[in-house]
Amino acid sequence: MYYKVSGVTGKLTGATAASAYSPQGLKPTVPSQAPPMIFAVPTKVVSETGSVAHYMGINKVPELQKIFQKSDGAPVHLKRGVMDKMLYRTTMGLTIGGTLYCLMALYIAAQPRKTQ
Repeated sequence: MYYKVSGVTGKLTGATAASAYSPQGLKPTVPSQAPPMIFAVPTKVVSETGSVAHYMGINKVPELQKIFQKSDGAPVHLKRGVMDKMLYRTTMGLTIGGTLYCLMALYIAAQPRKTQ
C-alpha cells in the first residue's frame, strides 16, 4: 500500500500508486518533442579522420617523459623549472607559517587567564 501526506489534515493517508508518485497534485507530463542531445553529433565523422585523430592537439607525453626521466638529481616535483620551485617554496612557507601560528595559538590558549 502507498501512503502520502494529506494536505487537509497533515497526516498520512492511504493512496493509490499513481497519486503517491505525483506529490502535490503534479502530474507527470510527456514532452511534445524530445530535447536536443548535447553530444549527439560528433565533430568529425570516423571516415574523415583517417588513421590519426587530433582532438586535443599534439601529444606532449613523450616530451614530458624526457623531462621527468632525465637523471639530473632534482626531485620529480621540481623538474619543470622556476614555476615548480616557486610553488614548492610558497607551499613550504605557508606550511611552516601555519605550523608556527598553530603552536603560538596553543601556547596562548594554555596560559591561565589573569583575573582582576
